Amino acid sequence: MVGAGGVGGYFGGRLAAAGDDVTFIARGAHLAAMRETGLRIESPLGDARVDPVQAVETARGLDPMDVVFVAVKIGDTGDAIAACRAAVGPDTVVISLQNGLAADDALIDAFGAARVAGGVAYIAAQVARPGLIQHIGANQRIQVGELAGGTSARCEAIAARLRAAGIDGEAVADIVRAMWDKFSFLVALAGVTSLTGEPIGVIRADPDMRAFLHEVMKETVAVGRARGVDFPSDYADQRLAFADTLPEDMRSSMYHDLSAGKPLELDWLTGAVVEMGKAAGIPTPANLAIYAALKSRRHGGRTS
Repeated sequence: MVGAGGVGGYFGGRLAAAGDDVTFIARGAHLAAMRETGLRIESPLGDARVDPVQAVETARGLDPMDVVFVAVKIGDTGDAIAACRAAVGPDTVVISLQNGLAADDALIDAFGAARVAGGVAYIAAQVARPGLIQHIGANQRIQVGELAGGTSARCEAIAARLRAAGIDGEAVADIVRAMWDKFSFLVALAGVTSLTGEPIGVIRADPDMRAFLHEVMKETVAVGRARGVDFPSDYADQRLAFADTLPEDMRSSMYHDLSAGKPLELDWLTGAVVEMGKAAGIPTPANLAIYAALKSRRHGGRTS
């Protein structure tokens, strides 16, 4: 598991707690805490603790792994590739659980198309303090699939291992569509929670903020259609209805990064919609408003 934050720490921790042989690639205080006191998960679905934890800064010296999940911020993909390269052998499957749509190309360039499968992760979780992952709500799902489409034995096997660890794991025949399903919602959640500073419960209850959220979704869906994604005519309405099912206090990882003065995934989410919209001739004024408002903060702090 490359990255041990909310996504990597939760899913890797669940796998390790279930008896799977998991090695985390991590850094800083979180790595030190895991080595010293283990990894804890606090979750409405049940707490877990892994101690001792197999955690390293780099895969150098490790044997090749069966599966390498990449769960870092998308801006750190290059560093993640360098850190895990030694763990990728001829039969290793590399799967991104990152936000956005851009990471798979980088993984394919690094490891070859045959070693890379697609992945989508749904979870609201964060590092509450070094060594502790806090999970909000009941959603904790991973979808895997072949980027070329269709089913495969290796993706079915990975999904089965996830389910055995208590994770909602699914092998899907159209992982690219699954990626766009998440992207069309995440762009809106990340952008609007970061712009307003409010959780989804406040946003969906306020008529103006709800309408703005819906506009962001509609623009992203329109861009997806222009790029060949077969979204139904009411898909943005479906995404808004999904927002109504989420815990009221849920925010996005981009909101938490903004609050902490960390670099944002803005360019790979909202910015990507704006750029794809320009290329396709699709107006994206709501997304552009978010991008313009947050652009000076995207590298962390208040610098451009």
